[in-house]
Amino acid sequence: MGGALAIVLGLAAAAVALAGVKAANHIVSPLLLALFVTVLVHPAGNWLRRRLPGWAAVLSSIVLAYAIIGGLGLAVGIVLARFGAVLADYSGELAVLRQQLSAWLQQLGIGGEQAQLITGGFDPSSLLPLIGGALSDLAGAAGSVLLVFAICFFMALDARAVVGSLGEARPIKPTLIGALAQCAEATRRNIVVATVFGLIIAVLDTIVLILFGIPEPVLWGVLAFLTNYIPNIGFVIGLVPPAVLALLGSGPQQMVAIIVIYSVLNLGIQSGIQPKVIGDAVGLSSTLTFMSLVLWAWILGPIGALLAVPASLLVKAVLVDAIPSHQWLVPVLAGRRRDDLAPPRSTWFGRPPVEHDVLDDSGEPHDDGEPDEATTPS
Repeated sequence: MGGALAIVLGLAAAAVALAGVKAANHIVSPLLLALFVTVLVHPAGNWLRRRLPGWAAVLSSIVLAYAIIGGLGLAVGIVLARFGAVLADYSGELAVLRQQLSAWLQQLGIGGEQAQLITGGFDPSSLLPLIGGALSDLAGAAGSVLLVFAICFFMALDARAVVGSLGEARPIKPTLIGALAQCAEATRRNIVVATVFGLIIAVLDTIVLILFGIPEPVLWGVLAFLTNYIPNIGFVIGLVPPAVLALLGSGPQQMVAIIVIYSVLNLGIQSGIQPKVIGDAVGLSSTLTFMSLVLWAWILGPIGALLAVPASLLVKAVLVDAIPSHQWLVPVLAGRRRDDLAPPRSTWFGRPPVEHDVLDDSGEPHDDGEPDEATTPS
């Protein structure tokens, strides 16, 4: 009875916490994005500190963080604007397409208001107001971007001191500090894996679009690369522009061909191979990754879709990895048997932190040569 009551109270507390985060998403989203980018560029800052004066390394880290955020926003804005411009060039084809669809519906015995409703909903020109609205929202997000820039600035200034302080606290709270360090490493692994697979998908999609003669194939390849950072369903977003342009340019047959080829390539890689690799790298199963996408997108909006995996890793670090009695959940969340979980090892992603590591004031892990007195309770 006590266990069931604890579960109910825990779920109630989680629901209240999520509702609070959703209500404050205009603050939480920039904060999480800034934290994510700061964690991402921190190894580069350590590398630069060994080769540049301290102030130059910090300045370079800030510039790199700004370049990631600004580049992402600029790329999305260019893609949306260019898609709207290309659609405007197909105004004649749009009118012909609606007439053909209306005639086909009449042959099926559908006419009047029903036909108008179907053709109106099928009209690709209806995407133009959506694109305009998205561009307006993107422009209106400038205030949030400035907030992210400000948070990144101060986080980059304090990163070295914070990491050094966490290193000093590790003998006192070894499990918690180790969980946070592993969370940061897993976040970077997720980005590396998503970037590698995104490049592969972008190249393959661009080649297909060139072969089919779709306008602006490189631009849609860039879109495919960007949407690959959204787990599981990102390729659907990247599919919309080339599918619409194939329909307007060559008809339904080419549109269907583009959809089929995109689905084979992207589902096979992005929704098949990549989630398995990311799951192995960060300890989240494919199902949990998708559920994270749905949950964080609902709570934080579009930024939540982008930060779904990092946000879930942070929650996992605090609520599971940092609590010894919750360790039984690790293989459950990873979707693997405990015996199948890979032990920490050196990889080209960077050596994962382990219990006998401490973080020095430069943020670099090293072995102090002494046995770890603070062992994790069983």
